[in-house]
Amino acid sequence: MIVEQLNLVDFRNYATADLTLLPGPNVLVGSNGQGKTNLAEAIVFLATLGSHRVSSDAPMVRDGKDFGVIRARLMHGERKVLVEVQVNRQGSNRARINGSPSKTNELPRYAHVVLFAPEDLQIVRGDPSARRRFADQMLIQRTPRMAGVIADYERVLRQRTALLKSARARGVRGEGLSTLDVWDDKLVALGSEIIDARIRLAADLQGPLTDAYTAIAGADHRPQLEWALSVNGEEPTVADVSREERAEQFRTMLQTQRAKEIERGLTLVGPHRDDLIMRVRDLPVKGYASHGESWSVALALRLASAELLRSESPAGDPVLILDDVFAELDADRRKRLAAITAGYEQVIVTAAVEADIPEQLHRHVVRIHAGTITDDREQDV
Repeated sequence: MIVEQLNLVDFRNYATADLTLLPGPNVLVGSNGQGKTNLAEAIVFLATLGSHRVSSDAPMVRDGKDFGVIRARLMHGERKVLVEVQVNRQGSNRARINGSPSKTNELPRYAHVVLFAPEDLQIVRGDPSARRRFADQMLIQRTPRMAGVIADYERVLRQRTALLKSARARGVRGEGLSTLDVWDDKLVALGSEIIDARIRLAADLQGPLTDAYTAIAGADHRPQLEWALSVNGEEPTVADVSREERAEQFRTMLQTQRAKEIERGLTLVGPHRDDLIMRVRDLPVKGYASHGESWSVALALRLASAELLRSESPAGDPVLILDDVFAELDADRRKRLAAITAGYEQVIVTAAVEADIPEQLHRHVVRIHAGTITDDREQDV
């Protein structure tokens, strides 16, 4: 896939923006705070229906405006698709595909993007929510309908948790809260599907992760991925458990934890409490890996994601976005990352310092200053 044109209206610091991109490497250069990452964020939003920087949509809308618009012309081989989303400060977003109204969760069917950013280190070193978000964005890219499953699960989770808080305030005991059974059924059905998809994702990423880590680090430290699930007491995942067995396990754990959940006013069991455990050299990355190893794992995760999407998508390569990544890497890792990514159909690189970009990726240069976009090709005319 290739992004040929990106248009923004009232998105972040841009009242309007028009960016033309080419096949192969594209470099966006500008000082910090000028709007480079905002352009990358807009493209990523089309593919994941979310931001890598904020958990809600409101901060992406320009100050004083009720909504912003992201519009992009995408090329899949010989086929071109115009996708558009209206990002609302409040309420549901709206989408259009080739000018016709569409559900927003249809957008990831057309936009395939993998982002590398400094925030990726939090996937490795941060709290479990960063790892869950990474996994769920990949689920949406692999199977766009999972956006609806995840949204429905979060809605049920909010309603069930509100009921628990109400029960705690009224002093209701576990056995006196029969209405919770209805929400348990919904939570189990949706949550089991998410858990199952996450386990398959970890298994499918394992091979590409091993290859990518070796390519980035220059050594095989045996990277491993494994889910610790709250439905089985945060013990390591048992791979051969069926979804039906997992659902029963989920339901049993909810019943076991009900009194404690009412006491705390929280839903303590489900995919919102799970963690993706990462290991190198048979040790957890978090707490044991060096800074360099942590960066290698983070980069390898993204490269493995790109390779997985590349192998599964009939639309060609995902667009790779390297957002201020090269400034974080030593010279050797810069060269290795450039060599690996240069072969993709389209790569978009942002950098505050142009010299940080390896020559292999230094081709089409666009300069960003205070929300103004200047293409070096136009300056040469």
